[in-house]
Amino acid sequence: MPPDLVSQLVRLSGREGPPTVLKDTRVLVIRVGDVVVKAHPAGTDEAELKARLEVRLPGLLLEPLGTDRVGDRFVTIWPAGEPLTPDDLETPPWEEGGRLLARLHAQPLPAGLPPMGGPARVTRAVAQLEPGDLPRKAYQTLDLRQRGSGLTHGDWHLGQLIRLDGAWLLIDPDDLGYGDPAWDLARPAAWFASGLVSPDEWNLFLGSYLAAGGTAVSPGDPWRELDGPARALTVQLAATAMATARRDNTALDEAAEALISSCERILATPPPS
Repeated sequence: MPPDLVSQLVRLSGREGPPTVLKDTRVLVIRVGDVVVKAHPAGTDEAELKARLEVRLPGLLLEPLGTDRVGDRFVTIWPAGEPLTPDDLETPPWEEGGRLLARLHAQPLPAGLPPMGGPARVTRAVAQLEPGDLPRKAYQTLDLRQRGSGLTHGDWHLGQLIRLDGAWLLIDPDDLGYGDPAWDLARPAAWFASGLVSPDEWNLFLGSYLAAGGTAVSPGDPWRELDGPARALTVQLAATAMATARRDNTALDEAAEALISSCERILATPPPS
């Protein structure tokens, strides 16, 4: 982590006190006092990101406090909400997540918004692998074409929820855009199909989404819309886990093994026509 970048983000925060590094991957995210500052990857399409940041959905999507730049890194500044705690993970807020997504999918599509970034995330994850790696082989079977044109978060999971002033909000609009809203349900669906989320948790999430008016999937046969996106997210998650383990020279954990096993099933089971 470049210490000079951290110090510059602290300066942009306008706050005093020691920073806490929240994430240091392709992005660098720190918290200083009551704000969070995020340095986006070099090469980020600034025009697209600015269009996403201009979307205003009060009470639903966290709004940025401002933007700036450090060298070749675009920087966004945010209110620091309360992320998920270990207590939350004992009983994850599946219902809240389902309801927020249903509300998001009901919003009109803002003019000028780019396509959502989900498929590009899959491609980036697979690009880290060797040609013979199982997730890369499964990737070749995917159809990443978008079959919808609604407002879509593009990278939804439980970590994209925070509490601010007692209310749950969606965060991280980096992949917000138009596309197939079923992609926002695809990561939990991939976890469920891989045995990482229990049937009770999955039904709680899906049921609350549908009860709140969510229209991305058919109530009687949600997998008609979910099968393709869930396959794609399974490949993305497996590819990321494999690349991380290889880079860090560590063994795959049980979750990664389950996702890679699901890639075997993807290769063995043609997608429905």
